Amino acid sequence: MLRIHFTIDDLVRTTVAPTADPLWEVVLAGDRLRDHVQPRVFHDWVNAVRKRLDRRDPAPRLLHVLAPVSDLLTPPESADGLEAGLAALRATPPHRLAAELGRLGPLPAWVDPLLGGPRGPAVLADVVRHLYSVLVEPHAEVVRESVNADRARRARDLVDAGVPGLLAGLRPHARWDGSVLEVDSPQDRDLHPRGRGLRLVPSYFARRPGTPADPDLPPVLVYPISDADRWTGAAPGGLDELLGPTRSAVLECARTGAGTTELARRVGTSPASVSRHTGVLRGAGLIRTTRHGTRTVHSLTTLGEALVTGRVPAAGG
Repeated sequence: MLRIHFTIDDLVRTTVAPTADPLWEVVLAGDRLRDHVQPRVFHDWVNAVRKRLDRRDPAPRLLHVLAPVSDLLTPPESADGLEAGLAALRATPPHRLAAELGRLGPLPAWVDPLLGGPRGPAVLADVVRHLYSVLVEPHAEVVRESVNADRARRARDLVDAGVPGLLAGLRPHARWDGSVLEVDSPQDRDLHPRGRGLRLVPSYFARRPGTPADPDLPPVLVYPISDADRWTGAAPGGLDELLGPTRSAVLECARTGAGTTELARRVGTSPASVSRHTGVLRGAGLIRTTRHGTRTVHSLTTLGEALVTGRVPAAGG
């Protein structure tokens, strides 16, 4: 179990990342791809990845070999996006790469020709970019919309109960006792952010929470988003027939809260069309429309959330 010990300063500085971390998603997607049994939400993704991957491609095998030294593959700079993360990989001193490889013990004979020598970090960055293009990039919109839904959930927890409520909302993978966040982890260790706070990073592909092994790196907890927030790229079966494809898409995309123009972009229709559909959905009690300054935001009601996710709202909800 991982125990993260918070001070008051840590609570004040705890944040939720605006997006999934691209390099963490590469590592976690590679880990997910090796599962023999996949949840239904990942079936289409697995099938698409296997069609794109050449069986002779060494990149997935290399990712598997390097998984135990994931700090190497997930530099803090990737919080600023894919290119920033890849630039940090290229800038890895060759002696550090050699040291990390040495920690892994005997390696397959084909690894050294790939990563040995001064060009090793650049080759590693190219491999990770390639894996991103195969494992994550074709699924990027689905990841983005799912993470947005998770962030909306975390925002509600924060507004309702502050940072303690935000941390308590990480169940079932973590438990908050008022000063320590106990996180399910195969390793038994303690992490003291020491006033630096904790950056919570939602992940589409993660099965369980992850954090850098090096305690001197910025404190990060990458956590799996809720299954209810994982979008597959299509509305649940039956909604198209019930509402029509465009109205069903508007309802699905309103899960994360969006303005009329943003909904029109996501759905691929005009703002005027979206306005008509949101009017009908609002009249049916499936969405609410609020105004924030000059911006109008559409979001799901409890009934709308239940219809989209297929979950019956609790009594009194």
